[in-house]
Amino acid sequence: MEQKLRRDRFMGENLRVLRDKHGISQEKLCAELQRRGCDIGRTTYAKYESGELNIKISVIIELKKIYGCTYDEFFDGLDN
Repeated sequence: MEQKLRRDRFMGENLRVLRDKHGISQEKLCAELQRRGCDIGRTTYAKYESGELNIKISVIIELKKIYGCTYDEFFDGLDN
């Protein structure tokens, strides 16, 4: 069973900021995630960014590799 993070209003914003920072559309990001074995469609990813759906830890791991960032960037502001 894959773990999911508890939904939080800031997680989606952090996901969007990271994606925008790297100039990647949701479509291209999802294509790259699929290439890496994450079965994620654009609609699902949009729900991650809007906070409607909990993101899987496996997706965060792959996003970290794609963006070359730290895990801290995904969780920025969550402890406030």
